[in-house]
Amino acid sequence: MTQLAAYSTSTGEAFQFWVLGTVAVIGALCTVFMKKAVHSALCLAGTMIILAVFYLANGAYFLGVVQIVVYTGAIMMLFLFVVMLVGVTAADSLKETIKGQRWLALLCGLGFGILLVAGIGNASLKEFNGLAQANANGNVEGIATLLFTKYVFAFEITGALLITAAVGAMVLTHRERTERAKTQRELAEERVREGKHLPPLPAPGVYARHNAVDIAGLLPDGTPSDLTVSKTLRERGQIRDVSAEALNDLKALEQRAEERLERTPIEPSTFKRAEEASK
Repeated sequence: MTQLAAYSTSTGEAFQFWVLGTVAVIGALCTVFMKKAVHSALCLAGTMIILAVFYLANGAYFLGVVQIVVYTGAIMMLFLFVVMLVGVTAADSLKETIKGQRWLALLCGLGFGILLVAGIGNASLKEFNGLAQANANGNVEGIATLLFTKYVFAFEITGALLITAAVGAMVLTHRERTERAKTQRELAEERVREGKHLPPLPAPGVYARHNAVDIAGLLPDGTPSDLTVSKTLRERGQIRDVSAEALNDLKALEQRAEERLERTPIEPSTFKRAEEASK
């Protein structure tokens, strides 16, 4: 009976697999084909959550919790916030900083695919012990036994690769300073000598009847000021120009105010009569 239960699948488990598996595959494809990095990160986070559900459904409670807390809740959300704050456009992927990295990535992907197919084929040819026997002493203890006995070499290699990747990321992002950092006084004096914008930069949306960061502020003459919006938004072309709209709204507001207060424009002849009367 135990051996039969290991090979049989209930209706609910099969329904869950086909529904969530389809969503997971769609999320993985969207991660690759989405144009914006933020959307790709969100799709990847959804795929990771579905994998955690698979782990929990198969009795791997420790892996399911780790998948949600560590990968989805910490690493993936950190990556998402970094992408949203720093800003990554589709043009960044066209710049190949390391020669041959695309072919190397293709080769690594091909090797990973071969390993994946070989692993699935090897698993399909073996007999399963079932969840009851695998989690006889607890799920955590069963995972620890496999990691530190049968798969200890692969576990150590994976840890070494992760440490190497972390050190490599730090080396690539670190920029050695070759000169002394300028003080605030030196920076202010440099701005004065170069004739740059001396006072603080105006806030976005000033005089534009809107305080959004992607709307340029209006100067007193009604022209938009490029200093009020971020340089990143300007390079992306994500600035909304509402100068004409704001001026039209302002004119309509002034007209409604004049009609409500029953004010009429004073002609120049009225000033002349007033001056003659005073004389």
